[in-house]
Amino acid sequence: MTHLASRLVRTLKRPLVLTGLVLLPLGWGAVDAFAKDHAFLINASPSLPNWAFWLDKHARIERGSLIFFEAPASELVEAHFGKGAQLFGKRVLGVPGDVVSHRGHEVFINGRKIAARLDMTRLGIALHKGPEGPIPDGCFYTGTSHPRGLDSRYAEIGFVCRGQILGSGRAIL
Repeated sequence: MTHLASRLVRTLKRPLVLTGLVLLPLGWGAVDAFAKDHAFLINASPSLPNWAFWLDKHARIERGSLIFFEAPASELVEAHFGKGAQLFGKRVLGVPGDVVSHRGHEVFINGRKIAARLDMTRLGIALHKGPEGPIPDGCFYTGTSHPRGLDSRYAEIGFVCRGQILGSGRAIL
């Protein structure tokens, strides 16, 4: 190192360290605030085509949004996914005010067929017809294109309401 460079480093060392010590908490605060509202999620289920998702806890939820929510506790959910709270990811197919109806095993939203129901899970556990009628305020009808997806078609999941929802996400991988 030349004499000039050595002198410059000695002169700037203290101001640079002090600046770093002042800026570090400010930067950390921004990262911490961001982390409270966002998450990186891994999908282990075949019901969604992607395996990695970026979650925003305050994103607007609308028809077509991908939402992540805590499934209601039940023997069926436990048998298929294990004990403890389970996080599900599904598309929003119906929004508050839409009307859900069933004809046989077919499910309709506002008169448009969106899915068909099954009678049993792959483990032979009975499935029950999901909710019908207007979707209440603060709730959504969810689903996926997977024929065996456990979603709002079934009473075991039903409408997904705000208190269950962690946030809205987007596929990244």
